[in-house]
Amino acid sequence: MFIGEYNHSIDNKGRVIMPSKFREELGEKFYVTKGMEGCVFVYDENEWHRLEEKTKQLRLTSKKARQFERIFYAPAREMEFDKQGRFVIPQNLREYADISKEATIIGVSSRIEIWDTDRYEEYMKSEDMDYDNIFEDFEDLGI
Repeated sequence: MFIGEYNHSIDNKGRVIMPSKFREELGEKFYVTKGMEGCVFVYDENEWHRLEEKTKQLRLTSKKARQFERIFYAPAREMEFDKQGRFVIPQNLREYADISKEATIIGVSSRIEIWDTDRYEEYMKSEDMDYDNIFEDFEDLGI
């Protein structure tokens, strides 16, 4: 399970250091793709294949299913770390998430999210992130 919040700078080649705890959990190969709310999603190999199996169950005749697959899989890349624990966030994903100099890397249970730090801070302060209100919506789960 991925948990925690880390800030790292992006070098001029688009490389970022993944926190060591996350590197250990991700393993040698991992996957990156467009996330929601303007971030980059990162999945370990097992979770990626689990999602792949689920999306194979989507109906080809469903327009939304086809759209989802295009949005999710077309920009995706299989990644590996260099010897320093860095990887290059692909240019298309850096542009999508507006990541330039500073990144916030957060663990969100079964995935990692990479955000432009300024965008992440704005999002966390937004009305969408009213902590008490969000918790009320999950009261039925016993949280």
